[in-house]
Amino acid sequence: MTAGREVPGDGGGAGRPAARLVVLLKGYPRLSETFIAQELRGLERAGLRLHIFSMRHPTDTRRHPVHDEIEAPVTYLPEYLHHEPRRVLRALGRVLARREARRGLWRALALAAREFRHDPSRNRLRRLGQGLVLAAEWPADADWLHVHFLHTPASVARHASRMTGTGWTVSAHAKDIWTQSGAEIAAKLGEAQWCVTCTRAGWEHLRALAPRPGDVHLVHHGLDLDRFAHAPRAPSARDGRDPADPVRIASVGRLVPKKGYEVALRALALLPGDLAWRLDHIGGGPESARLAGLARSLRLADRIRWHGPQAQAEVLALCRAADLFVLPSRVAADGDRDGLPNVLVEAASQGLCCIGSAISGIPELIRDDQNGLLVPPDDPQALARAIGRAIRDPALRARLGAAAEQTVRSQFDARAGIDRLCRLFSEVRPCG
Repeated sequence: MTAGREVPGDGGGAGRPAARLVVLLKGYPRLSETFIAQELRGLERAGLRLHIFSMRHPTDTRRHPVHDEIEAPVTYLPEYLHHEPRRVLRALGRVLARREARRGLWRALALAAREFRHDPSRNRLRRLGQGLVLAAEWPADADWLHVHFLHTPASVARHASRMTGTGWTVSAHAKDIWTQSGAEIAAKLGEAQWCVTCTRAGWEHLRALAPRPGDVHLVHHGLDLDRFAHAPRAPSARDGRDPADPVRIASVGRLVPKKGYEVALRALALLPGDLAWRLDHIGGGPESARLAGLARSLRLADRIRWHGPQAQAEVLALCRAADLFVLPSRVAADGDRDGLPNVLVEAASQGLCCIGSAISGIPELIRDDQNGLLVPPDDPQALARAIGRAIRDPALRARLGAAAEQTVRSQFDARAGIDRLCRLFSEVRPCG
């Protein structure tokens, strides 16, 4: 897939609205953003026609099946302006040739100048250039822009909206909520028609900053329960006493500070040496080498399997084979943190007992000792106690896992979120 070229797709079926919804993403497709792909496919099934614009090319070597089901064409914006100077110049010519777009360009330049004064970085100029290309290559049959993530994608949207005269809306998730200044968030929310976010903690934070708090909406991603169907779980008698049949611990997440894997390793090192367990991890990330080294130094390496990035089928298989799921999310030094990790919802959907941290949106899914176990973030001792308790007590795991699955299937069906989004889009554009 080359820059500016579309991935073949039928672009929709009979009876769908004529207009398209442009969806702007930071990168597409991404294994770590299954929740976005699930939402895109859900919107298509609900009758919307989409055109995806991505600010970055994919870097993952695998794809989830849902990515192949999405019908929308995909256009890649210049990731770096100097890589495609002719395309940027063509875009400038097209915008200058249209009177209204030309006026919008001056407004975008004024915004860029204000932004540059506060943050004199090349990234500010890059976002202006990407917004210029998006405006110039705007699909003729599109009538609205929806943006995933409130940080750099929303910055591009502000510029493109000025040049196209098209309104925009935004979905905020995690890092984009917690690592920007309040002033920048308020400015973006003041221009967006509305914002949706996926956790109550994020919703409350954004409402406190928004010029129009009523235009910030809480919409959980939920789970496509057709993909994560109920699978009867055979009772497990593993209790950590048999070295030949250890308790199987699963975890899925990017190897980045906010996922708390250093905390997990230090907690596992605190468990009694004769307690039999094995950890299988799926996911890649910049901390991969460091964490593998830490596991060796803690003498845990022979009990841990690092599987790297995997597609959704492998994640599902791991959850169905495991006895316990652990994700000790934390707040990183720069303020970044999880919202409600989709992998927790996926694991819970399979009746798997989950241990998570009591931060962000995780308590909206897991209630301590009712349908899972919650521990304070950055507390290896508390995490070790919870893991040890779950390892030794198969009946506890079975009880909590069954309750977790009931919670997901009754409260986290993705169709409810798609219905809510369609109602919101119907207020600003035709919606199927």
